[in-house]
Amino acid sequence: RIFSMNNSNMDALIKVVSAKLGVPAEQLKKELSEGKFDNAMKNMSPADAMKFNMALKNPQMVQQMMSTPEAKSLYNKLTGKG
Repeated sequence: RIFSMNNSNMDALIKVVSAKLGVPAEQLKKELSEGKFDNAMKNMSPADAMKFNMALKNPQMVQQMMSTPEAKSLYNKLTGKG
């Protein structure tokens, strides 16, 4: 397991991502829970959107990326744990 993702951590992460993408947090949370990524992707750069699509198609790649010390540190900063 990489890290514990409770509702509080998830809400904090969604809040940070929604601010970055310019999408209201509740809207982003609803769309992501429904598997809809169009709204989030339209606010990404083409390069970021391409990386996001690649990650969606390859969960093992995401798991590998999220297990790095840098990703764990970033997660802790974004969620106020570090």
